[in-house]
Amino acid sequence: MGVEMPQGRDTLLSRFGTVISTFRKVFFAAAGFSLAINLLLILPSLYMLQIYDRVLSSRNVTTLLMLTLIVLALYALEATLEFVRSRLLIRASAALDIELSGRVFEASFERYLRRRDGNPAQALADLSNVRQFLTGQGLFAFFDAPWTPIYIGIIFLLSPWLGVFAVVAALALLSIAALNERLTGAKLAEAGVAGASAANYAASHLRNAEVIEAMGMLANLQRRWFARQARFLTLQASASDSASAIGALSRFLRLAMQSGILGVGALLVIDNQLSAGGMIAASILLGRALAPVDLGIATWRGFVSARGAYARLIRLLDAQPMAKATVALPRPAGTVIVENLVVAAPGNTQPILKGLAFTAAPGSIVAVIGPSASGKSTLARALVGVWPPLGGAVRLDGAEVHTWRREQLGPWVGYLPQDVELFEGSVAENIARFGELDSERIVDAAKRADVHDLILHLPQGYDTQLGERGLALSGGQRQRIALARALYGDPALIVLDEPNANLDDAGDAALITALRVMRDERRTVFVMTHRANVLAAADSIILLANGTIKAAGPRDTILKTLAPKAVSEAVARARRSGEDAA
Repeated sequence: MGVEMPQGRDTLLSRFGTVISTFRKVFFAAAGFSLAINLLLILPSLYMLQIYDRVLSSRNVTTLLMLTLIVLALYALEATLEFVRSRLLIRASAALDIELSGRVFEASFERYLRRRDGNPAQALADLSNVRQFLTGQGLFAFFDAPWTPIYIGIIFLLSPWLGVFAVVAALALLSIAALNERLTGAKLAEAGVAGASAANYAASHLRNAEVIEAMGMLANLQRRWFARQARFLTLQASASDSASAIGALSRFLRLAMQSGILGVGALLVIDNQLSAGGMIAASILLGRALAPVDLGIATWRGFVSARGAYARLIRLLDAQPMAKATVALPRPAGTVIVENLVVAAPGNTQPILKGLAFTAAPGSIVAVIGPSASGKSTLARALVGVWPPLGGAVRLDGAEVHTWRREQLGPWVGYLPQDVELFEGSVAENIARFGELDSERIVDAAKRADVHDLILHLPQGYDTQLGERGLALSGGQRQRIALARALYGDPALIVLDEPNANLDDAGDAALITALRVMRDERRTVFVMTHRANVLAAADSIILLANGTIKAAGPRDTILKTLAPKAVSEAVARARRSGEDAA
């Protein structure tokens, strides 16, 4: 929110370009090492040529010894260069991951937040896939491929006939590579999508292990998962069968061609057009010329997988453009203005909220009531900017909430969702929103949520580790710690969605007291509730039904109009209990 700063087009390609530009010296060095390595790989053929044409004819042991020592030293140099090249690429790929992982993490989170489908960790797995390809053998095939025509050119120097044979051999293997792409590329890509779908299905359902176990649903869910997994396995098996057949054909052709060039060379030696050393050297050079193509075929599956991962990353970042730099706004006073608000669930266009409009002043407590599916939780998400509106706006001190940068708005907002989620870490870290641990502010938030004594009775107090999703705590304990998290710092807007769903009477009384403290501190509070006793602390009430406002106004006025006697009595009792707690 604020004045936008110009940014370049946010695509994965441009970011790869940035990384490559930053580390261009590394890649140039890797290319230089590949040049030196491939020059040194000519040594075996030259060594054979010298052995057959000079050493055997002269029977000079000293020449043989010196040639062998020189070749061994150069082989050691070649191995060292291979090692250094690998280390360079490993570090370049790690730098690529560091440069992109934060952006990919944000984009994946944003997509899951807006659409609520798929596996949010898939994008990070895709980035890891691309990174691993950049450090694997497949990339070396690309580095070494330009040397294929050079090796063939050297064979032409030995004999034009052998050069023509080498060209035919290279074209045959390239045809096999093209056939490999045609037969396996689409299948492997489809198998990758099916595999991700099966994994996402399992991950999303197995999180609810207790429900599955209690009601014996495992076999049914397993059967549905296996149907997806079977499709993945079928596609993968089909692609793998094709790849295996092509790989076998490739190996046969390569061996046949290397043996064939020896046969052609032998004919040339018999006809005195070539020396025996030249025949052996040509066979070795052909092996080196065909090696990149053969390696490319062998690593084709990894290349296709990395290519698919790269394409998914491009689509992800294009669909979730990077937030533009903005001027940070000061802490809002807490005036909330809702203008003709229309909201739908992420990925849908059917409105849940339809044309809501109201205003809340700083220091006011607004209770939002209504039957199930009336839109209370949707309104809560819209107020904090989690779900963007299809139309209209939610403004906090005049600024639209959903366009406000999260890291700027977050400290001024407290949010307690209906489905409470705590995160792996300590109680203190959860309350502090995993920021800097300020003991005074953490304890203050816990006391305002009336959860300080409860925390002190935990095994390690504020340092108690909650584990994944805080499942070691009861529902009421999680809800009260989450309330402390919502109150942490200096929030101007606090939105509580069913904050007492898991609370007992003492917790209810503490909540009402906390609400009154929030009002005294001039914080704007929205409470979505089904329970009448929370209304005792409210200044005004909004009644929702079918996504529209049926009534809105001061609490007492709305209660007199709508509330039966039982509700009024419950409100009175809650008011008295809150006063007693105070």
